[in-house]
Amino acid sequence: MIRQLIFDLDGTLVDSCGICVQILGDMLVDRGSDYRIDPVAARPWMSIGGEKMVAALLGPVCGDPEQEIAEFRARYEQMLTPSNSLFAGVVEGLEQLRSAGFTLSICSNKPQNLCDKVLMDTGIAGHFDAVVGLREGLRRKPAPDMLNAALDALGASVGECLYIGDSEIDHQLAVEAGMPFVFMSYGYAAPAFTHAQADSFDCFHAMSQAVATRMAPARAA
Repeated sequence: MIRQLIFDLDGTLVDSCGICVQILGDMLVDRGSDYRIDPVAARPWMSIGGEKMVAALLGPVCGDPEQEIAEFRARYEQMLTPSNSLFAGVVEGLEQLRSAGFTLSICSNKPQNLCDKVLMDTGIAGHFDAVVGLREGLRRKPAPDMLNAALDALGASVGECLYIGDSEIDHQLAVEAGMPFVFMSYGYAAPAFTHAQADSFDCFHAMSQAVATRMAPARAA
C-alpha cells in the first residue's frame, strides 16, 4: 500500500526558473555585462542545477563555477520566493493528499537551507514530515543517497512510497530504486525525455485527484 508521497521541489511544486534567472541576471548586470539569459532555454537547466547550471546560463561571463554557484546561492538565500511561484493547484492538492491519509516529504537536489527557505516562503512547509535537500555527505540525485535519507527519516520502505517529479533525473532515481514514479510534464525535463511506464500529468490538481482516488491509505483501510 502506498502511504508515503515523496516530491521533488523545483519544477514539481515550485516554478523556480524565474527567480534563478533573475539572480543570475543581477549577477550579469553587477558585472557590467550585456549578456542576457533566455528564460525559455534556461528551463531544462533547472533540474541539473549546481555548477553546470550557472556555467551554462552565465555563458561567456562565467568564472570559476564553484565560486559562481556559491555567489548564486548566497543571493538566493536573501531573496523571497513569492507564493505565486507555486504551480497551479499545489496548495489545494497537498491539502487533499494529506487529508486522504498520505505522509508527504521532499527529496530535492536544492541545498537544504534553500529547500527549507523556499517551503517557508511559499507557505507549504507544514505539509511535509521530512525534507531532504543537498547536504554534506549526500550525493546529488540520481545517486540514491538523498532518497535513502528520506526513507530513513520517514521510517518507510520503498514499497510504501510513490515518487513524484518532473525530470529524467527524478525518473532515473525512482526506477533504480524500484519505486513507482509519477511524471509532472510541466516541469524542467529535457524536451527529448520520454517517460515510458510512468503515469504523466500536466497539472497538479489532476495528479492529486488521481492519487487520492486510486491509492489513498484511508480509502483502502
